Amino acid sequence: MDKSICVRNVNVWYGDNHVLHDVEIDVMKNRITAFIGPSGCGKTTLLKCLNRMNDLIPSFKMDGTILVDNEDIYAKKVDVLALRKKVGMVFQQPNPFISSIYSNLKLPIRENFPKMRRNEVHDTIINKLEDANLLEEVKNRIHHSAMQLSGGQQQRLCIARALTINPEVILFDEPCAALDPISTMKIEDLLTSLKEKYTIIIVTHNLQQATRIADHAAFFYKGKIEEQGPSEEMFLNPKSPLTQDYLHGAFS
Repeated sequence: MDKSICVRNVNVWYGDNHVLHDVEIDVMKNRITAFIGPSGCGKTTLLKCLNRMNDLIPSFKMDGTILVDNEDIYAKKVDVLALRKKVGMVFQQPNPFISSIYSNLKLPIRENFPKMRRNEVHDTIINKLEDANLLEEVKNRIHHSAMQLSGGQQQRLCIARALTINPEVILFDEPCAALDPISTMKIEDLLTSLKEKYTIIIVTHNLQQATRIADHAAFFYKGKIEEQGPSEEMFLNPKSPLTQDYLHGAFS
């Protein structure tokens, strides 16, 4: 199976705080990989390293190697904006632009593909809304404000917006944390269908969610990956006592 991302011997510091220790993991193409573990264990830090979002933090320092499609993304020659087109991100809180549903998708298309014809822009918007399982719900109001959508619809709109720039990998940081169970189920169904076209990495505190949708899981504890492997195998027969304790609710 092809590797999409290869992480080797990664250490991360925020100032003097050593938050990731010798992390190594391979992320396979067209699979859902879940990062699980208690709060503050380094899951989101690693996630943001994968598209260099941590570069925005002045105290951030990293050593080690992260390859995306065999390219070292921390090499000096790397175009960070091009990297973030390849590795998109969806955040915990839905963050639609204060504009119409249509404009939410049109803006990133125009920014990234300025020569795209008007009819192609329109077709892309419709296709991405359909890919995000949102088109049927909004097709009669796509020129209405995105702020009128429910929380779950807003999150699916943000996913559709992330898809407009044709990423290869999509990072999700607790995408269902602010959603009700029905909206969460719709997002989970969506992620399961999207892995046919994209590589997906999700940070989640919801073990049931990881069990339902993840193909591969990595358990983080105190800045290290304590255990990783096929999710079914890890959840049913964890090798590490720490993983077993976490899965049985000994700490959260």
